[in-house]
Amino acid sequence: MSTTKSSTEPTTAKASKPDKATQDLQDVVDKIAGWPEPYATIGARLHETILSAGPKLKPRIWYGMPGYATSRTAPVVVFFRLDDGNMSLGLSEKATVAREPGTTLHPSAWFLTEIDDPTLAKVSELVRTAFS
Repeated sequence: MSTTKSSTEPTTAKASKPDKATQDLQDVVDKIAGWPEPYATIGARLHETILSAGPKLKPRIWYGMPGYATSRTAPVVVFFRLDDGNMSLGLSEKATVAREPGTTLHPSAWFLTEIDDPTLAKVSELVRTAFS
C-alpha cells in the first residue's frame, strides 16, 4: 500500500497569503518605488523615518498616497504624496498639533524638494507629536 496522498485529497496546510498589514506595507513600498527620482528616494526616507519615529504605526494607501495610523482601521494621521512634481508631507485633522505661536493656524503640510538630516529630525518630531 502506498502512503502518499493523492492529488484529490485536501491538504491540511493552507496556502500562505500575506496578512492584510503585510500587504498594506508592501503596497506603500511599491507606491513609493514607482515614483520618479528624486521623489522615490525622498519618499523611502520619509517612510523609514515615520516608521522609526512611530514603530507601532501601520502604513497603508490612503486616498492614493502613503498614510500612517495606529491600526489598520484607525484614522490616518500622517501622510505624504506626490502630485504634479510636488512632494508634500501632511498631518490630518486627527493629528495632535499645537497652534503656531501668536496665530490661530495649525501647521498641517510641508513641501519637499530634497531631504536632509535636519528635515528628517523634524519629521520624526512631527510624527511623535502627531500621535501623542
